Amino acid sequence: FLGAGKPPMYGDYEAQRHWQEVTYNLPVRQWYFNTSDNNLLYWGLDYPPLTAYHSFACAYIAKLINPDWIALHTSRGYESQPHKLFMRTTVFVADMLVYIPAVILYCFSLKETSTKKKASVCALCILLYPGLILIDHGHFQYPCLGFALWAVLCLSYDWDLLGSIAFCLALNYKQMELYHSLPFFCYLLGKCFKKGLKGKGLVLLTKIAGTVVVSFAVCWLPFCTDMEQIMQVLRRLFPIDRGLFEACMFSSPPPRLANIWCSLSVLIKIKNIVSPQTQLKLSFAITFLSVLPTCIKLTVQPSLRGFKFALVSCALSFFLFSFQVHEKSILLVSVPVCLIINEIPFMATWFLLVSTFSMLPLLLKDGLLLPYAVTMLAFLSVCVASFSIFEKTSAEDLQLKPLSLSLKGYVAWFKSFPKTVRSLFLLSVTLMGVLSLTSAAVPPPQRLPDLFPVAVSVISCLHFLLFLVYFNIVILWDSRNSRSQKKIS
Repeated sequence: FLGAGKPPMYGDYEAQRHWQEVTYNLPVRQWYFNTSDNNLLYWGLDYPPLTAYHSFACAYIAKLINPDWIALHTSRGYESQPHKLFMRTTVFVADMLVYIPAVILYCFSLKETSTKKKASVCALCILLYPGLILIDHGHFQYPCLGFALWAVLCLSYDWDLLGSIAFCLALNYKQMELYHSLPFFCYLLGKCFKKGLKGKGLVLLTKIAGTVVVSFAVCWLPFCTDMEQIMQVLRRLFPIDRGLFEACMFSSPPPRLANIWCSLSVLIKIKNIVSPQTQLKLSFAITFLSVLPTCIKLTVQPSLRGFKFALVSCALSFFLFSFQVHEKSILLVSVPVCLIINEIPFMATWFLLVSTFSMLPLLLKDGLLLPYAVTMLAFLSVCVASFSIFEKTSAEDLQLKPLSLSLKGYVAWFKSFPKTVRSLFLLSVTLMGVLSLTSAAVPPPQRLPDLFPVAVSVISCLHFLLFLVYFNIVILWDSRNSRSQKKIS
């Protein structure tokens, strides 16, 4: 794992262990404050309360096994095989309880997977997604995405209140779930509009609002003793004063992150010419404009299918344009893409491969070249065998038929579309393979030590921009949403 045996910070493994140390040994009112017993510069808690409660629960079990694992101060940098096994087990148990059941139930609930075999194949492809295996599992990250999946699953059954509770849990586990908040808000608001805000719609809106308020109140109850506690937690969750690139692990120039700001910084030194306040405003404005068309369409024409595609589009916009993005944030886009892999298997497979490739610098830092290669090949092989992705590249298969019909003068061009898309896919996969091997085996030029990481980031960013255009086209030209909304109302 990244940072193992390397003081003073030791890496993500130590971060999770240290949070257990802090939450178990200190009173709740000190968890997010800088004190002599809680140095916030050393892996201070910067996730919402539900993460802290989970750390406390894990710490309680750790204390029963070996108190040295979470001893205050003296356990700093603790590394041992038994403790690593314990930490891996906590991640595995959390996945077994939250994420994996959500994936399986979701796949078996899909109308498109009419047989158990199809549902099993769909679940297998999602669970084999390399990004989660290598990053979330490898970095001892716990499954807030599992709660988000439960929320989607509940909404698919019209269990709107349960879905609201599940998403509140996800949001109170990791603040990055804000990437998905607008689609949830717009979809539920659109359903209320369709039911009529003078009748059933108003009742539903009131129930949802009450559910959200109560869910947040329960999660934040120990920190509601005074306003200072609340403000300190919020400052830890949203450290906007640190600038646009703070969350990028490789923030030394040039940043190695596949979003628009880090890619542009290769040519334009944004950090040097734009103040942090202006960076924040610019980032907010572009992100807002990017998600606006999708959110308006979803609110006006709420449908479950449109909701799932909106989750992808909005999360991708946040990743590309928003403030303080981390390499691992691409997983917040990838999981919604997994949810539509049965609908557009070709494009979903392509995106999921690129998303894993975009984290290559981080994976190489972890020494995960072989697991990266094996999981990527396994995932691609299973998707090709299960979905026959190369046979599903027509405009209709890629959900682009409404666009082709609206471009009547260019319909002839769409006849060669499948062949063109397959060629681009093969070119993309070849480029990712070559650059992966080159990054791992070839030393960079002395004058350009960051050549390969920057190439990975820029190429991935270009892919993501094209995917953003594609997903927005699918959403905005989707005529089926207007038919689906009738079922909702």
